[in-house]
Amino acid sequence: MYTPITDRKIRIAIIGCGRISKNHFGSIEKHSDNLELVAICDTNPEVLEAHSHLNVPSYRRLNDLLEQGDIDVVSICTPSGIHPDQVVRCAQKGIHVITEKPMATRWSDGVNMVKACDEAGVRLFVVKQNRRNTTLQLLKRAVREKRFGKIYTVHLNVFWTRPQEYYDQAKWRGTWELDGGAFMNQASHYIDLIDWLIGPVDTIQAMIGTLARDIEVEDTGVINVRWRNGALGSMTVSMLTYPKNYEGSITILGEKGLVRVGGVAVNEIQTWEFDDEADYDKDIKSANYETTSVYGFGHPLYYENVVDCLRGNCEPAVDGREGLKSLELIIASYLSARDGKAVSLPLSY
Repeated sequence: MYTPITDRKIRIAIIGCGRISKNHFGSIEKHSDNLELVAICDTNPEVLEAHSHLNVPSYRRLNDLLEQGDIDVVSICTPSGIHPDQVVRCAQKGIHVITEKPMATRWSDGVNMVKACDEAGVRLFVVKQNRRNTTLQLLKRAVREKRFGKIYTVHLNVFWTRPQEYYDQAKWRGTWELDGGAFMNQASHYIDLIDWLIGPVDTIQAMIGTLARDIEVEDTGVINVRWRNGALGSMTVSMLTYPKNYEGSITILGEKGLVRVGGVAVNEIQTWEFDDEADYDKDIKSANYETTSVYGFGHPLYYENVVDCLRGNCEPAVDGREGLKSLELIIASYLSARDGKAVSLPLSY
């Protein structure tokens, strides 16, 4: 069991200083009363030089960073397929870990990450910042309070665009080993909603295609879902939307309710109809927000939970086991698409 950090700032390091890391740097800055950035790590010396203004030690090798010895938690923002090895190495040094999505590109790797952190007695946090969005928090509350009655049908759309130039930025992008496709990478937060909002899944059936991009993985896919509670649903994902990111949405049809949360990244509650009334119904319009990024604004809120956990005040909102739920759905979707048949859950450990 780990010892809460209560008498000083929590010392954090960032591993991987690419595209998503700015959300982590920004979150650390917003929580500067509790967090202290003590080191960064990236294999590219030019990237490290670009972050020299942070005035913290920089490392090109993870082993060198881990030998520093004064790190409480690391945030891993490297290519997805590298996460498992890095998480295990950090855990073995007694360091808590925050890892970006997806936590791994293989099911067995995700399971091993959880086991390694359990054995080392450290926390494993998997970033699912969309759960913290104001729109989805209201939707989660409505589901939790059973305002829909019996949920009949659920549909999700992720209609975004990733041009060939995006995949050409780095050799690891668009590969099975290190990145994964539209399900694994771009839409993973939406696949997370399948379980988090609606509940455990019984069966998944999927088809994927690489229709336009020169990559190993899928740029387009569809999923059919049967939940254990009897609901049926589907999901459509494409990175080929013209001319720009268009929609990230979820629609829930129930016995006593109908809700659609849309916008470019589930940032607008567009329909909110229930048989009953609740005091928070008045907050629907104020929950909507403009977003300049499909990442949303949930990272600082996610970090708030990390701080509270490491202070010993609560449990993680999304730990390794919770992170495995969406990974399981993604892997099951790939297995279904590969084999041309429905896949029943859970997958075996």
